[in-house]
Amino acid sequence: MEKASSPEASPKPHHKKSFVTTLMEAATLRSPFKEDTYFIYHLKSSEKKSLQELKDKLTASLGPGGQCTMWGIPLLSDDEKADVILLKFLRARDFKVSDSFHMLEKCLAWRKEFKADSVTEEELGLEELEAVVAYMHGYDREGHPVCYNAYGVFRDKDMCERMFGDEEKLNKFLRWRVQVMERGINLLHFKPGGINSIIQVTDLKDMPKRDLRVVSNQILSLFQDNYPEMVARKIFINVPWYFSMLYSMFSPFLTQRTKSKFVISRQGYAAETLYKFIRPEDVPVQYGGLSRTNDSQNGPPKPASEFTVKGGEKVNIQIEGIEGGATITWDLVVGGWDLEYSAEFVPNAEGSYTIAVEKVRKLSPWEEAIHNSFTSREAGKMILSVDNTASRRKKVAAYRYIVRKSCLD
Repeated sequence: MEKASSPEASPKPHHKKSFVTTLMEAATLRSPFKEDTYFIYHLKSSEKKSLQELKDKLTASLGPGGQCTMWGIPLLSDDEKADVILLKFLRARDFKVSDSFHMLEKCLAWRKEFKADSVTEEELGLEELEAVVAYMHGYDREGHPVCYNAYGVFRDKDMCERMFGDEEKLNKFLRWRVQVMERGINLLHFKPGGINSIIQVTDLKDMPKRDLRVVSNQILSLFQDNYPEMVARKIFINVPWYFSMLYSMFSPFLTQRTKSKFVISRQGYAAETLYKFIRPEDVPVQYGGLSRTNDSQNGPPKPASEFTVKGGEKVNIQIEGIEGGATITWDLVVGGWDLEYSAEFVPNAEGSYTIAVEKVRKLSPWEEAIHNSFTSREAGKMILSVDNTASRRKKVAAYRYIVRKSCLD
């Protein structure tokens, strides 16, 4: 039976991090936001009172026998799912009943006018944006659905004109963006103790600073007004130096509670940040993960093994017990690469020669995960090597493999 030994590293001198780097990492990974459980018995007595008062105001506004639903859930039922939704509106307005009711009323009116309940079924003709600009992809380590956003394509003036050239085009884009959000909401449980919010990952690489100002503000306002407490964490990756200016533009549209959900990651550190919250097999390859667009067609992703490559060291992953005629397929990625990689097969028999499956090559910081296969003629082991001796930077990494025996056995 084949097995992979723990990655072996050659010890190298320890390099101290700079004070600035230490501060940046602390700011990057700090997230003070604590998500609600939505268990009624976890509420303070004042919060329970606010929940009942909100129900009473909603009942009075609808009149005898009146009813309304949101995401298919009757809000005046005794169902705990209704409580989850109402508590989201209360939490978004600090349990101030009047403010929460006003927000709820406006949201119900907007959903009716926008026809939000049926938007997921519409064909909007924006296929070029699918899996590029905004898309649901996998789950985080706690089970939250993850939505990725990347607006770098809008550096193209022609693309901007096609999407935002006039009010009709802009409204169509906003409708498409709401469609993506609604698809994410449909994956939630709306149940105490369940998964009741999504994760938003926004890639700021190449994002135009000016051209998206109007549409970005509209999206932020739309989501904050109509999807309260639907985002557990907002992760910004590939954050450029001018982000402070960009943030000052968005900040007036955000509540303090929303800001507390933010995680900031500078350029080149996407994998390090995302691995804190999302397993490598669920992170898209363009962000230093192992997940490719069509992987879901083959069922749940095969779990990956995670490890770190310290600055100044070389790591060897040995996959032993490979039988003659077997085919081994592997995926390997190192966040921010900028190191050397190689793969070789070492036969067990004395006198047999080591086979250079992949010769030593330098991998750039933007390389996606390696995916390769090798069929052995004889029994032996595969050694995957990553050489980080030329760098002082510690890097996150992940690998997985599968060995298929020969069909002739």
